[in-house]
Amino acid sequence: MTVHTNFPNHSTRTKRALGVQQVLEWAFRIEKARLELPEPPDLERGDSPGFGLEYVLMQRAALGCRVDGGRYKPDSSTHEDAEVIAACVAGLPTSLGGLRMAIRIAELARAGMTPDWMPGAVPRCVPVEMKRNQHGERSVTIAVGTTRVLARGKWRTVEVRACPVTFSLHPDQIAAAHRHYEHWWLALGWVRQGLCDGGMLRSIDVTDAMPKRRPWVRPTGSEQIGNKTV
Repeated sequence: MTVHTNFPNHSTRTKRALGVQQVLEWAFRIEKARLELPEPPDLERGDSPGFGLEYVLMQRAALGCRVDGGRYKPDSSTHEDAEVIAACVAGLPTSLGGLRMAIRIAELARAGMTPDWMPGAVPRCVPVEMKRNQHGERSVTIAVGTTRVLARGKWRTVEVRACPVTFSLHPDQIAAAHRHYEHWWLALGWVRQGLCDGGMLRSIDVTDAMPKRRPWVRPTGSEQIGNKTV
């Protein structure tokens, strides 16, 4: 669980340098920002898809207009920068998870958490079923066939038994957790770049700091984010 205390407040005049994860936690956890998700167009009424909120905010910033964060009133208690951050998250492209990932990012930021990538998880091969008697606990076996063996000069038919096994945790579960974490990481990189390129934040400078891309991998070299090494 990640909790940061060096967040900017409403009276901050000098910009604070924060990593994108800190920025998101400040916006959604401290400032209680909400995602401004566009409603689907009503094609029967002739509505056009229009532009995403993040596009509108960028155009306003380019024109020098005050960014009002969409439908929020000027007297809203939510910091203006937090509304801009929420708008950027809401604009995640479909290739990075779109609406579903935007909601996931906001939920994790509100909780001050990162996705569970199952740290320390190792697949274990275990019996499907166990039984206990006066002699202790043993794995349950099942008959899988018969075979003939030569015992004391005579051929005998004996039952072949095997122990059904399963994996706990299954490797696919661990791989899925790692994959979901990496998707979140890539989405954070997009948000960070969008906030930096947009130049709309008045009290925050978004730094290049990012969470580890693959925290389950022991460092053997450097990973690249564009021209940056992490």
